[in-house]
Amino acid sequence: MIGNGGREHALARKLAGESGAEVHAAPGNPGIAAVATLHEVDPMDGTAVAALAQRLGADLVVVGPEAPLVAGVADAVRAAGIPVFGPSEAAARLEGSKAFSKDVMEAAGVPTARAHVCVTPEEAAAALDDFGAPYVVKDDGLAAGKGVVVTSDRDAALAHAAACEQVVIEEYLDGPEVSLFAVCGWSEADGISVRPLQPAQDFKRIFDGDDGGNTGGMGSYSPLAWAPAGLTDEVVTSVVIPTLTEMARRGSPFTGLLFVGLALTGRGTRVVEFNARFGDPETQSLMALLTSDLGPLLLASADGTLGRAPEPAFADAAACTVVMASAGYPESSSKGDVITGVDDAEALDGVHVIHAGTARNETGELVTAGGRVLAVVATGPDLAAARTAAYEGVARISFAGAQHRTDIALKAASA
Repeated sequence: MIGNGGREHALARKLAGESGAEVHAAPGNPGIAAVATLHEVDPMDGTAVAALAQRLGADLVVVGPEAPLVAGVADAVRAAGIPVFGPSEAAARLEGSKAFSKDVMEAAGVPTARAHVCVTPEEAAAALDDFGAPYVVKDDGLAAGKGVVVTSDRDAALAHAAACEQVVIEEYLDGPEVSLFAVCGWSEADGISVRPLQPAQDFKRIFDGDDGGNTGGMGSYSPLAWAPAGLTDEVVTSVVIPTLTEMARRGSPFTGLLFVGLALTGRGTRVVEFNARFGDPETQSLMALLTSDLGPLLLASADGTLGRAPEPAFADAAACTVVMASAGYPESSSKGDVITGVDDAEALDGVHVIHAGTARNETGELVTAGGRVLAVVATGPDLAAARTAAYEGVARISFAGAQHRTDIALKAASA
């Protein structure tokens, strides 16, 4: 498992619980250390990652974060002859460049927002005036989930555009957003294969009521009882397969996880963005509900046999994830603050805690080490029960400056 965040902990925890699995992680974090052997390897160094995998005799390498994928780490592992879950550098451009992603969607006939790619202030101003408020301005490159500004303030939109080398300015899409993850495979013999997971929803803004700045995600839940029947099949048919077909046509077949961010607008389902890896914190909720084995599914994607793999199976239950962030996030973060209460939270029925920005200090105490610090995950027979348990867990954890939203899944649980 390559990476050191909450997504990687959730995946490693699930994999470690499966029969016969031995999990190693590079570099990992204190939470991952409880379920895997950690190795001090730079996740951005493809040569070092491949060498570690060879030394361990790894059957599968899972690249968690987007930055190593965009940097071609998966290519280095494949070149060493080891199966790897994650797209090539060329295919990871679906996340690495929003302009490239828009070009692929247009060629594939995928429903998405109209957009302009802008490099000068004049181009940005014209694009903003074309679409009108609310303005949607996206940094073309990777920005750790914080490269998007949605605002009715034209000056703020222009300022964000000016701070980026290249931006994609889009029309605003109304309606609720949904995250759909699709495990994707490709082989010369079988062509394209897709195994979707059940939909989830996350909460991007730092404050209650979707107020404040964008973050990497402050919470999530699944399933979505309010989502239209047949949504997953619709997205696979109208978005995922056309996109994979276009990528293969371009000579860059996509394998790994295609994260489809959707808006359910008054004019129909539209794609907001693509990511080339599992999303955080949706993964935390989904892994808590996944009852079928994850390892064989990821390996089937990596070795070209996904078309013969069974569909993923999920518990008839609900999961809610609440992220606890450090002081100053998302503009900054606080490091070294002592964290207490994690064991108390995990003593609650159906609750576990996922580590993201944590470390150990000189005396072995658990401390903050990033913006999003922990995610409290709870399952229950329904969303209301899962949500109640998650917030009971949050109440047992403390560290200086801790912040979290109080309205994760509130509307859905109250429906």
